[in-house]
Amino acid sequence: MSTAARWTVVVLVLAVAGAVALWPRSPDSPEQGAIPTRTEPTTDLAAARARAALPPCPRGAADARGPQALRGVVVTCLGDGQPVDVASTVTGRAVVNFWATWCVPCHEELKVLDAYAREPGAVPVVAVLVESKEADGLELLAKLGVRLPSAADPADGVRKAARVPRTLPTSYVVGEDGSLTQVTDPTVFTSVQQVREVVG
Repeated sequence: MSTAARWTVVVLVLAVAGAVALWPRSPDSPEQGAIPTRTEPTTDLAAARARAALPPCPRGAADARGPQALRGVVVTCLGDGQPVDVASTVTGRAVVNFWATWCVPCHEELKVLDAYAREPGAVPVVAVLVESKEADGLELLAKLGVRLPSAADPADGVRKAARVPRTLPTSYVVGEDGSLTQVTDPTVFTSVQQVREVVG
């Protein structure tokens, strides 16, 4: 190839590169290298919340004091989508259950706890969803027919504050004095009678 031909090729390449660089881009197109984020549609979450029909999370009086380890830890109430200080939901004797949508034993235990909570004289039971999407948790609760006051803790704030083990399901009994006692026997509730015996 002659020198003149080579220069002609170089000029053509530069011209094409310049045209591509100046080509107008749509303002809606993502920048190169940007990682698209998927957000959960508000309408879908509202529909899932309506299907679950959960009660609002209990909130103690302004001067009520729940477990000290949980004070200031904010979670999302699955019943209404509002933020709530988790300590205010358990200001007296109660059961706190940690569960996830992928945890199969959790499904049956939730139904047992729900049945217990419906009994006269039962202490409040609060379910805390972890390691799961809020919408998925709502859909599962609706499918199971569980109507426990529930909260979502995607940041794991409750488990970190109370030093809850990673094993699921895990339940705690909250004492009148705000103490937290892990339920280790049984590790999974399989009957309402077991819950009664543990709660006392």
